[in-house]
Amino acid sequence: MDDSGIQEPSRRRLGRGLNALMGTGAMNDTDGVSAGDQSVIHVDLIDRNPFQPRQEFDQTALNELVDSIRQHGVLQPILVRTAGGGYQLIAGERRLIAAKKAGLQEIPCRVLELTDQQVSEVALEENLKRQDLNVLEKATAFQDYVNRFQCSIEDLSRRLSLDRSTVSNMLRLLELPEAVKSDLLSDKISGGHARTLLSLKDHDQQVAMCQRIQKEHLSVRKTEEAVREMLAESGDVLPMKGKKPKSETAVVELTPHVLSLRDQLRDWLGAAVEIKLSAKDKGKIIIDFQSTDDFERIVGQLHRAA
Repeated sequence: MDDSGIQEPSRRRLGRGLNALMGTGAMNDTDGVSAGDQSVIHVDLIDRNPFQPRQEFDQTALNELVDSIRQHGVLQPILVRTAGGGYQLIAGERRLIAAKKAGLQEIPCRVLELTDQQVSEVALEENLKRQDLNVLEKATAFQDYVNRFQCSIEDLSRRLSLDRSTVSNMLRLLELPEAVKSDLLSDKISGGHARTLLSLKDHDQQVAMCQRIQKEHLSVRKTEEAVREMLAESGDVLPMKGKKPKSETAVVELTPHVLSLRDQLRDWLGAAVEIKLSAKDKGKIIIDFQSTDDFERIVGQLHRAA
């Protein structure tokens, strides 16, 4: 369902029956959530959702929605819950903003009974798969959820029906330096670029490569190649004085099969992984970690596999 109220094809929703919140089906009794009654509520009585991950809205799309509401009204009720003598928005913020801009005094609503955690989950799900929600906004919302409700990354990934590695890799974007995060937030680099920068060892390298991406208009693929070169250079062991490096230490180019295995390891571990071959059947696997907690998480993942 988009913000204009037009029905979209069905897609996977949150577990434990939260999908019904976004449609018309009744809630399962075990969810502790009522399906809600439709009401017409004054727009000034509705406060913003404090768990909303979206910080900015595309003004062109918002103006188009304002024009649509002026002509046709709000076709799909927004979702709210009672709070502090008034109401608090659950889902449909663009419709609420556009309704106010269109001069509407009242807006159709469905009033639901939800906990803070359920409201946070609905806000995440409403925005999660939209292409116009910046990846850094998603990562910030994930981290806020984990901190606020004291849950694990596994718990969050299950509730959002996402792979654990997807959530973990997104959270790692918050470890980037502020300069890189600012460029990511303003779409000067993509999420794919940002994830590649995580393979670099320190913030100075990440900032320098971020600037190079923009200056040279590097694709994600070209950025990966440049990062691999930097890692190979910084990872080389300098030979002892008077001795030449052995030929076995030469870096062997990775085959497509090995590259595929490396990418699978990255997804599974939720960490930067590099494979360096010194011969056809010799080499080493380097797993990068950013903190003690990250190290323990990776070790735990390897123990479970063993």
